[in-house]
Amino acid sequence: LLINHPLDCPICDQGGECTLQDLAVGYGASSSRYQEVKRVVTEKNLGPLIATDMTRCIHCSRCVRFGQEIAGVMELGMAGRGEHTEVMPFLKHQVASELSGNIIDLCPVGALTSKPFRYSARAWELSRRLSISPHDSLGSNLAVQVKDNKVMRVLPHENEDVNECWLSDRDRFSYEGLNTAERLTQPMIKQGGQWVEATWQAALEFVADKLKTIPAEQIGALSTPYRPAEELFLLQKLMRGMGSGNIDHRLRQSDFSLDTKAHGGFWLGMPVTYMSRLNRMLVVGSNLRKDHPLMAHRIRESVRWYGQLNLINAHEDEFLGKVHAKRIVAPSQLATALAGVCVALAELKHLPLPDIAAQGVADDTARKMAESLAGGETRAVFLGNMAQHHPGYSQLHALAQAVAKLAGASFGVLGEAANSVGAVAVGAIPVCGALGQPAIKGLNAQQMLAQPLRAYLMLGVEAELDTHDPVTAMKSINAAEFVVVMSPYKGKSLDYADVLLPIAPWTETSGTFVNTEGRVQSFNAVVKPLGETRPAWKVLRVLGNLLGLAGFDHNDSKDV
Repeated sequence: LLINHPLDCPICDQGGECTLQDLAVGYGASSSRYQEVKRVVTEKNLGPLIATDMTRCIHCSRCVRFGQEIAGVMELGMAGRGEHTEVMPFLKHQVASELSGNIIDLCPVGALTSKPFRYSARAWELSRRLSISPHDSLGSNLAVQVKDNKVMRVLPHENEDVNECWLSDRDRFSYEGLNTAERLTQPMIKQGGQWVEATWQAALEFVADKLKTIPAEQIGALSTPYRPAEELFLLQKLMRGMGSGNIDHRLRQSDFSLDTKAHGGFWLGMPVTYMSRLNRMLVVGSNLRKDHPLMAHRIRESVRWYGQLNLINAHEDEFLGKVHAKRIVAPSQLATALAGVCVALAELKHLPLPDIAAQGVADDTARKMAESLAGGETRAVFLGNMAQHHPGYSQLHALAQAVAKLAGASFGVLGEAANSVGAVAVGAIPVCGALGQPAIKGLNAQQMLAQPLRAYLMLGVEAELDTHDPVTAMKSINAAEFVVVMSPYKGKSLDYADVLLPIAPWTETSGTFVNTEGRVQSFNAVVKPLGETRPAWKVLRVLGNLLGLAGFDHNDSKDV
């Protein structure tokens, strides 16, 4: 292994956590007798995330096998023989898999390292602190490495029940945005069209005084579902304490018909680990690889072991695995395609056809899907993000439940965000309070933005990007009398907000996420807040006190 290996340890990012280095120190000689010329390998460009130094490669082929067995796409291969063997991408393509960063962890030497992290710190200089990913509904477990109160690197923390030992690139590399120039570090108030920095006391008193002058029913609160449960709970408590039920986190949803039929959150319907054991699956309206990269890996694992995956989607999604049957239709035809599967299942099993599918027509593809769902021992029907954002979501939901019932399958929803389930549990919806308890009802997100309210409280929301209808949303927000934006970043909120309050991102606050399977995972801050940034739960607690509301005396996020 060491004959052709360069003596790069002093400058190699793998130094201090290198398997080959450990073996050489433990079992190798202190000096080399090798006198021949060492081989040199030209560098390969794998893209903006992975740095290469292939002269250090020992040809273990872990990176090649990862692409083939886990990521589902063999982006790297081994060419040549003997000492002329090289690991390289095919046709000089860059690595584009959403799980590509895992080959950095798998590489036992310094041939593949993190490009954003390169030459920034040594392994022994870093503190390792555990956290939970906020970027999708799985809640991957993270090991965040910190130096001088700055996040330097994010690695997976092994949890077989959630993310196993893998991490998506979104979770691994998004930390670079934590210290961008766009960070908001000081409370700001707009006076005469100009932004003026203020103290926290002055900013919160200004907000409280203004809210007291506006009728409660004319105040709306919108939150992103990526915020911790404690913040969402205090936001709905603040709103209902003022006498308003206008609180919602479902910013991209347009069909709220199910609000009148059920008060519980919609979840996966099974533990995440069961997904890799399913024999038959139907997924409706989901870009699995982009929306749920690690759950897509579990589905791909099931397909590798003779499971059958059926897809109904509005666009072609390269799943990177074998698909038993696929139907790509216009968004308006998703319900029709799903109804066809329902009809085919009813015919196949000689069961009564549910009324919801009365207009369905079974064609060859629908029958192929029905035959698949009728077989196997473990079956499931899932609705994805696109289905949840669809104008006919309630119809898709009813049809998917009907298909699952006819097939004897589990039914679940692939959650949109880190706290989509948790937000419902803590009452951040207009139809009920925490844990489904009766509470003041109000307007949903679509209703709040369809007609302008006088005031908006926005928690982590970028209205121009996060809403179902950004044009209508921006018209309503621009027409409002008073807009308070609580966010870690400035962004375009500078254009329409009246007050900007800097709140901590996930690395600077403690809190709880409830993932799509209903797993409760709490985490602590890994670094101190930047500048005058404060955790949002503290901001909401003080605001509640200034408004004279009861129950805002929490000293710790655990108390919330």
